[in-house]
Amino acid sequence: MLDGLRAVALVAATVATGLMAGVFGIYALAIMPGLRTTDDRTFIGSFQAIDRAIVNPLFLLAFMGALVLSVLAALLQLGPGRGPVLLWTAAGAVLYLVAVVVTVAVHLPLNDALKAAGAPAEMADPAAVRAAFDETRWVTWNYVRVATSGVAFGCLAWALVQWGRAQATA
Repeated sequence: MLDGLRAVALVAATVATGLMAGVFGIYALAIMPGLRTTDDRTFIGSFQAIDRAIVNPLFLLAFMGALVLSVLAALLQLGPGRGPVLLWTAAGAVLYLVAVVVTVAVHLPLNDALKAAGAPAEMADPAAVRAAFDETRWVTWNYVRVATSGVAFGCLAWALVQWGRAQATA
């Protein structure tokens, strides 16, 4: 039964982390490059709308679930004979934790400040609001989230390979 729980936790952690790596990746590959080409009011309004939409129960479940499931999967690997699976699972959990910390420390304050600026149509100087948002900082730190969550996904996928190998020899 414990082996079944270990497997389910590891698969769920891998899927959730992969999903979040995709979310961060789509911001890097499409959303922010697309918004970069818009005028200030459009950028602000679009970013505010996306930010309001993404804060929903399903996103929060995936965002925090990837962390909780990764940590749980690592903890379930504690014990003799689980070294390779534990190592890769723990690495994945730590790397995804970095993505969460970056989100909380960098992205949420920037997003909240932009939302607090008000409706773009009512802004006297949308260029100043956009400049204060610090788009370059947001994008740069998003690349960190892409890298850490992507490598976390890879680590968890490799942990699954190690799990399969261990099961085959058991």
